[in-house]
Amino acid sequence: MPSPNTDPSPFRGLFLRLLARPVARFLTGADVVGREKLPLTGPAIVAANHNSHMDTFLLLSVFPAEVLAKVRPVAAADYFLAGPALSWFARRLIGITPISRTVARGEDVLAPAKAALARGEIVLVFPEGTRGAPDELAPLKSGVARLAEAFPEAPVVPVWIQGAGRVLPKGAIVPVPMNCSVQVGEALRWSGDKPGFMSALRDRLAELQASAPPLRWR
Repeated sequence: MPSPNTDPSPFRGLFLRLLARPVARFLTGADVVGREKLPLTGPAIVAANHNSHMDTFLLLSVFPAEVLAKVRPVAAADYFLAGPALSWFARRLIGITPISRTVARGEDVLAPAKAALARGEIVLVFPEGTRGAPDELAPLKSGVARLAEAFPEAPVVPVWIQGAGRVLPKGAIVPVPMNCSVQVGEALRWSGDKPGFMSALRDRLAELQASAPPLRWR
């Protein structure tokens, strides 16, 4: 029996431009600060805080349309591949790069993300590893440092998303429109020192958080 097609659908670009992007913009009214700092070519890594499933749609909405084909969100395989309908939607229309949170000994959990970077793509990662409390930064996991170490030429662009965790909190089904903001910071490069790199990334995210404007109901 042939394996299912897991490549993004040729209609992914249309879905993102004509449906996902307008919906994300309507629900968040997102103000983007530092858009010019987003990578337009790969390999590149965008590292953002994570409070909501809205984060992925919001990040995809801030890239130029002509770049979207190269943008691949990293997402948890155990959640997004749990059923055939969600798996098809996540892989084929959102274009996720699924990462397993439970792997066999010796298996590289980051292999799919490394493969995306090797193809010259822009990967979106959430270093906290899971959705946290709205507008709070949880401890960062070191996977992003391992990606940066494997691709030292790839810029690591920090992004702070303000408000998406209140538009669609963890566990919620119905989103609530609210003005959000996306703060894009200066890119980091692999320093050769994992603790130093992780500390610098956390500092950049904290600085972006501090500069984010207050939330506004729409």
